[in-house]
Amino acid sequence: MDKNTLKEGFLGQKMIAFPKAIIEQIKTNPISKQFYISDLGYYPVASHHYRLRKKGAKEYIFIYCTKGKGVVTIENQRTLISPNHFCIIPRNTRHEYRADDNDPWSIYWIHFKGSIGEKIYNRYSKNNNDKNIPFSKNTIDQFNKIFDLLNNNYLLDSIEYANLLGLNFISSFVYHKLNSISTTHPKDNLIDSVKEFLMNNIDKNLTLDKIASKFNYSKSYLHTKFKLETGYPILVFFKLKKVQKACEYLSYTDLSIKQISYKIGFDDPLYFSRTFKNFMGKSPRNYKQSQRK
Repeated sequence: MDKNTLKEGFLGQKMIAFPKAIIEQIKTNPISKQFYISDLGYYPVASHHYRLRKKGAKEYIFIYCTKGKGVVTIENQRTLISPNHFCIIPRNTRHEYRADDNDPWSIYWIHFKGSIGEKIYNRYSKNNNDKNIPFSKNTIDQFNKIFDLLNNNYLLDSIEYANLLGLNFISSFVYHKLNSISTTHPKDNLIDSVKEFLMNNIDKNLTLDKIASKFNYSKSYLHTKFKLETGYPILVFFKLKKVQKACEYLSYTDLSIKQISYKIGFDDPLYFSRTFKNFMGKSPRNYKQSQRK
């Protein structure tokens, strides 16, 4: 990790790292096992963004630049990434990428895997002179739709749909000359408002009583409705969001585990570590180390 990486990451960034249990579920699911997303995010004006993986990653890495510049080096082959340029980094392959010092990139990125992941990558590799696409708001809207589906609930059909859209999204770049994208926009409702409230108070230790009182509903009604729409009880969902925020801090800041635990509302760093391991399948320390290999 570049020693100049910002302590708080990149202003306006968003990122999802999926718990081990969800990865295990989607990689064996008959629908999603052919193509599934393990991580995704957006980094705007990512000053000092840098990553070196000497042994590569377990997934294919898709990067799409909308502003600024950066460089991707795959086994000593250096490629300049500029606006409307995309690339896919192969699995288990040494690579390095960094934002330009003077004009840092803004990028959308997805880590993906699955039984057809290699075939998608091979098709991409054959289109050697076709790595730029015209900018389209619809493309960004589709990414945001995938992100929102995977960020807002963990119901099986939602995960399946998001991954199918993810395959369509990646394919729209690989086969962009044939592509036509349409999007829909989700409507606001009570559960959206509750999720927004939770995210705005990620540093707090909220109780179900306090949340129910905030929205003037009974605990039992809010609990039942929230679980029905997201697949998780409110407080479990809230802990997961805290852990996913911790993944961002562990990946892109130099904050200590103790500092991170306080920033996401855990007064006891040991309890934070246990909670993190329950969701992610590894300790915060091991997760941080795995991100820097």
